[in-house]
Amino acid sequence: MRIIRAARVLTGRPGEVIADGEVLLDGGRIVSVGPRGSGGAAAEVLDLPGHTVLPGLIDAHVHLGFDAKVDPVTRRSSESDHHLLLRMAENARKLVSAGVTTARDLGARGFLDLALRDAIEEGLAVGPHIVAATRPITITGGHCWYMGGEADDEPAIRRVARENLRAGADCLKVMASGGLMTPGAPPSWVPQYGTEQLRVVVEEAASRGKGVAAHAHAHASIRSSIEAGVTTVEHCTFFGPSGHEYDAELADLVAASGTYVCPTVHGVFWRMREAYGPEMIDAWLSGVAAMREAGIRLIAGTDAGFTNGGIPNETDGYVGGLEVFAEAGFGHAEIIEMATVRAADACGVGGVTGSLEAGKRADLIAVKGDPLVRLADLRNLTLVLVSGRSVTQTGIDTVTSSVG
Repeated sequence: MRIIRAARVLTGRPGEVIADGEVLLDGGRIVSVGPRGSGGAAAEVLDLPGHTVLPGLIDAHVHLGFDAKVDPVTRRSSESDHHLLLRMAENARKLVSAGVTTARDLGARGFLDLALRDAIEEGLAVGPHIVAATRPITITGGHCWYMGGEADDEPAIRRVARENLRAGADCLKVMASGGLMTPGAPPSWVPQYGTEQLRVVVEEAASRGKGVAAHAHAHASIRSSIEAGVTTVEHCTFFGPSGHEYDAELADLVAASGTYVCPTVHGVFWRMREAYGPEMIDAWLSGVAAMREAGIRLIAGTDAGFTNGGIPNETDGYVGGLEVFAEAGFGHAEIIEMATVRAADACGVGGVTGSLEAGKRADLIAVKGDPLVRLADLRNLTLVLVSGRSVTQTGIDTVTSSVG
């Protein structure tokens, strides 16, 4: 048994702050959370004055198998699965070094995300708990086709979905619309699947008690995703041929459904604004703020792994994405909720992590300062626990750059 004490404990439940609080741990589980002295005696006490203890952060949308240097289409033929798995392990290590203790990997080839997930759980690799989607379901030649999940009709969709679930997928990912990062694929504003096809994915996932994440930029794809009953809509950019075209009526439909939206807000916002000009980028961020005002349940996820116009979205740049939410007018307490308890619920792991409560996994971080006052204090990591294991690795670098 051990106790971690700090100037304040944020439980993850909205608005709950325990001044001069402590968390009692037994191995990889939380026993109790309360004010100083409430946990009784323990063999080990870690006292962190001037610090804040809070749930480990959650990145609800990552791609550990991508980086800033190599075109993933080219890599399909040039990089072995063995080498790619090592790259993924390095990205996972750097992700946890940013305080992320759970990550939802929404696309990997060859079921490598499952191998990495299991290695981390066994203690063979350092990283966050991984919620793995394996191969995204997409049309032939569609967005991310190179991951091996191509399917054009309902029987093929069922087959790929069932193969993913048989392999051990924690959720399913479907490319409802095209995307700009796959040469030759339909662009973002073009739907790839309709409502009935998306409903097949939802049915197959539900048969195993799993959720579905739908990549959806196009208006029609957002609508179809909601009608099909997906768990989360990824990006939800309201993209048309001329760029961001926010649709208030469609946003109200999303809000009424209760579906979570991961707008993949990332820390390279300012560099993209400089590269592409403020008009397009500011319109997108205004759309994120408008979704909040519409009552849509937003969660934090960075889409780490892709580059846009040569600008890398680095794996360990997670906090930068949270700061962009603040730029859009979100309060710090709300942002932390989006990055912890709400993201955990959306990813299907709210029963075991996302908040500091008795019986949940000991996934927590300690930072010097108070992120409710200064969000950047989330970078001042003193402690990162993943199921009670200390994995803090700040200050360590490798031959490869920190990649997204």
